[in-house]
Amino acid sequence: MVSEGKPERPSFSAVAERRFRLAGKSIIEKGHPYFVPVDRLEQMYSSKPEGYVSLAHYDYLGLARHPEVIAASTQAMQDYGAGAGASRLVGGERTAHRALERNLAEFLGVGDVLTLISGYLTNLSLINHLLGPRDLVLIDSLAHNSIVVGAKSGRFECRTFEHNDFDDLEEQLKAARGEFRHVLVVVEGLYSMDGDIPDLPRLIEMKKRHDAWLLVDEAHSYGVLGPNGKGICEHFGIDPSEVELSVGTLSKSFVSSGGFICANAEVIAWLRFTLPGFVYSVGLSPATTASADAAVNILRREPERVERLKQKSRLFRDSARAAGLEPGNAIGEAVVPLHFESPEQTMMVSQVLIEHGIYAPPIVQVGVPKDQPRIRFFFSAAHRDEDILRAVDVTAAAVHGELPVQIASS
Repeated sequence: MVSEGKPERPSFSAVAERRFRLAGKSIIEKGHPYFVPVDRLEQMYSSKPEGYVSLAHYDYLGLARHPEVIAASTQAMQDYGAGAGASRLVGGERTAHRALERNLAEFLGVGDVLTLISGYLTNLSLINHLLGPRDLVLIDSLAHNSIVVGAKSGRFECRTFEHNDFDDLEEQLKAARGEFRHVLVVVEGLYSMDGDIPDLPRLIEMKKRHDAWLLVDEAHSYGVLGPNGKGICEHFGIDPSEVELSVGTLSKSFVSSGGFICANAEVIAWLRFTLPGFVYSVGLSPATTASADAAVNILRREPERVERLKQKSRLFRDSARAAGLEPGNAIGEAVVPLHFESPEQTMMVSQVLIEHGIYAPPIVQVGVPKDQPRIRFFFSAAHRDEDILRAVDVTAAAVHGELPVQIASS
């Protein structure tokens, strides 16, 4: 019942509907390729001559179905059960937790590693924990949402600089450094929406000169960049100790789930007792820990997987460009986006790909600027060259109007 004289307020459902429309609901009202049950899709196309291929998943090194990974995860479930049990600080930890962290630290050449239950939570919790009043965080304008939310939800100043534009960053550091106690610069090792990388040598020189800290999100670059997949520092031949903090994920090259932080041993020791996202969250489950550790071991033993990944990625990028498609500034390592003229065209191309057994959902409005729709293609060392070339051919044919499309509701 509404009190006399007071306007009737919209219901919660009405507010949700309005916000959904503002977020771009109209784009998906005629049908869309999101939330597709990919196991059913795989079954549907497995009997067809060309089969099914996913170019939407992060299995960069082709380890998701590796017998060693599956066996390690299964054995851990049998030995320790399914759940993590509690926060590692107050409930104790498995020996496998520290074994995984030491394995990652040794492989990546960093002082120590701390694993967390969520990659998204890692950035969110860490940036807030590092900075306070009188501090400044400078983030790349195309940084991942976890960085943006973490940088804008604290009691410190947050500013952005133009994507990979270190002249802009330099000017901002010159103008602002004297006003703040601590300054943190945050970039990504490999940008998942564009497939490009920052100029790390220049960035390190700059942060030293301005007495700033550097955090590199290597979610998409660990297992990808460098001859052995050790990330952007290996790619540029830089000692990882030159970077104060790196953040990684277990969900991509290491085919598990969760996030991790790399830093020197003293920093990790402090974070183990104080980082809210670690202290107040459960540890990784036994199966998660074991599968990630097995993946790290395989990568250490078989670095040739990294080179195969590069070959597959560049085959797509170069073939797409030759077909008149637009991969932007992608360097051709694991992630290659193709840019389209409109959200409608992007949705159409994605639907045509699905109809040909190729899963690659569109990115429109959420995650990228409204005028820069794209499809991101993720590659794996296990992909076949013929499937990669087929994806290019189908995409080019759809763009040039050579293939019909049947939009079906999801």
